[in-house]
Amino acid sequence: MNLPENVVCTLNADGELRKITENFAGKVFVLTDENTVKYCLDKLPVLKEIQAVVITIKSGEQYKNISTLQEIWTQMGENHGDRKSLFVNLGGGVIGDMGGLAASLFKRGIKFVNIPTTLLSQVDASCGGKLAVDFNNLKNEIGLFRNPDKVIISTEFLKTLDANQLKSGMAEMIKHALLYNEDYFDRLCEFDPQKPDYELLSRLIETSVMIKNEFVSKDPTEKGIRKMLNLGHTIGHAIESYSFETEKPLLHGEAVAAGLVCELYLSNNYLDFSHKKLMKVTRLINDLFPPFLFKFDKYEHLYSLMTFDKKNSGGNINFSLVKNFGVYEIDCHCKKEDVFQALSFYNQINI
Repeated sequence: MNLPENVVCTLNADGELRKITENFAGKVFVLTDENTVKYCLDKLPVLKEIQAVVITIKSGEQYKNISTLQEIWTQMGENHGDRKSLFVNLGGGVIGDMGGLAASLFKRGIKFVNIPTTLLSQVDASCGGKLAVDFNNLKNEIGLFRNPDKVIISTEFLKTLDANQLKSGMAEMIKHALLYNEDYFDRLCEFDPQKPDYELLSRLIETSVMIKNEFVSKDPTEKGIRKMLNLGHTIGHAIESYSFETEKPLLHGEAVAAGLVCELYLSNNYLDFSHKKLMKVTRLINDLFPPFLFKFDKYEHLYSLMTFDKKNSGGNINFSLVKNFGVYEIDCHCKKEDVFQALSFYNQINI
């Protein structure tokens, strides 16, 4: 496995960004939120030296929408952005998705660089070229495919995060392990987000990015095997969308973790994924994440949200399921009552 050509893992993010900007003649914009402008911007002194225009938006999935895109474009226009400008996304998955889409549509497309500052964005959102905003309460409904010109990954930004943010990123890494092999899963079990070993984490991140690249390089626009990267997401996105209707909105990784438990239950039911391995993965997820419980009368609503999943076709909900670590199937059709049983399984193991 190899890293994508546009991705670099480094301990010197500022040095890598300098290589990009040192001979750049156009205007440079940097997109931040209130957290990254406070904790991460100073780690990139080159941006101040070149007088980059800092655009700061509110953090959170609820602001990942067309209205925020309009705010970004307005500030770019007011600061004389043109087709020779460069856009730097400094933040988590929301910043990367929003900024990448903003850059891809502004003046029909300008260059952009992702500098992911959360574990989740480093192993998932910053790589792969999927850019989108939410619309009508549905995740990633409006978007396109386009790769960043460069992705700079550095664990120095992760030192600003609390344990919950690290755990959120681990949900995607657990998914990668399920798609790769059990040895990688066992290595993940060695990482303690309460007492993070950043050298170990750096190696794990590199492995996860290479795993994701294996799927993306074979299927850039998600027509086939790349759909496996949505393992845990069909149900996970529904749970995440529902959580925004409650007083306990979930982090993306927290919702994906719940979705993984449910979809591994379906994998056991439909593809004979080992019950022993189902419980092994479930134990790790239970150790990492607090439960998000929902009553039976919400199952119908959750199922309705699943029907909007972008992998669906012909009126069917298409699940990506696993037979074993590294063995999988796309476009699996599951009975509604079995999906309800999967939701009940998640609830029962968390009581």
